[in-house]
Amino acid sequence: MIRAESLSKQFGRIQAVDEIDFHIEKGEIIGFLGPNGAGKSTTMNMITGYLAPSSGRVLVDGIDMVESPEEAKKRIGYLPEQPPLYLDLTVDEYLNFITEFKKVPKSRRSADLDEIRQLVKIGDVRSRLIKNLSKGYRQRVGLAQALVGNPPLLILDEPTVGLDPKQIIEIRELIRDLGKEHTVVLSSHILPEISATCRRILIIDRGSIVASDTPENLSRRLSGATRLHLLVKGPVESVRTALESISNVESLSVATGPEDGVTEAVLEASGTKDIRESTFRSMAGADLPILQMRPMDLSLEDIFLNLTTQEEAVN
Repeated sequence: MIRAESLSKQFGRIQAVDEIDFHIEKGEIIGFLGPNGAGKSTTMNMITGYLAPSSGRVLVDGIDMVESPEEAKKRIGYLPEQPPLYLDLTVDEYLNFITEFKKVPKSRRSADLDEIRQLVKIGDVRSRLIKNLSKGYRQRVGLAQALVGNPPLLILDEPTVGLDPKQIIEIRELIRDLGKEHTVVLSSHILPEISATCRRILIIDRGSIVASDTPENLSRRLSGATRLHLLVKGPVESVRTALESISNVESLSVATGPEDGVTEAVLEASGTKDIRESTFRSMAGADLPILQMRPMDLSLEDIFLNLTTQEEAVN
């Protein structure tokens, strides 16, 4: 859906984006991250056609943004951090204006807006002035305008900023629903939102892409190991003996658990090999029921800080 090829942008002597390459497939929900000044906003502005690249190109659904900007932009729905709302219009007046602006055929407008209002759940405020809506409803109206014309690609910049916890959960669920029919690029400084919503993340730092993978794979790659936390029903020494029989285990910590008769264990294996199955078989063979097993991956915050501070540490 999006392909960036040797994409660069200079502002005078400042190299904001430096020959980056990445692709986003149809149907993906991607988190796009970067610290302030990393080139994230510049990259997003080139993807949406707001800025022209100094070199390289952006293809949206196979269409070059510079060569055919109108055709490329038809395929994009964009929600900036501050939704472009006209506060003195009602919700319906505003959305009707957007259908005209995006040149949606008149024969489709009514049915399309009915579907959008139902999807983003704004039917109960359609006759209210936008200036009288809560922040959460304004964000929903902003999403509605991005959906007008049914673009296959949605770019959402900080869609949950300023919302309360209930509104954040609602918008998060809405984004997941949108991901069933659209490709979604989500930019946010709220890393738990990215982690909860996105299947893959792109991280940009100092104008270069420094990561493109799932959070789980990045965690294993950066830590160089796979770690598991276990709660097992059985005595400490029996659990220790069974776990020591697992191949590739480099370190093991076993202690009395939080309940009577339960042992807590943390084991670490070298590389990125998944050891959950071998752990299960070892415990089952020793008649030691596993009550809980969970991977101890690095958090998205840890991954982000690790990748965006490495260069500073080297310098």
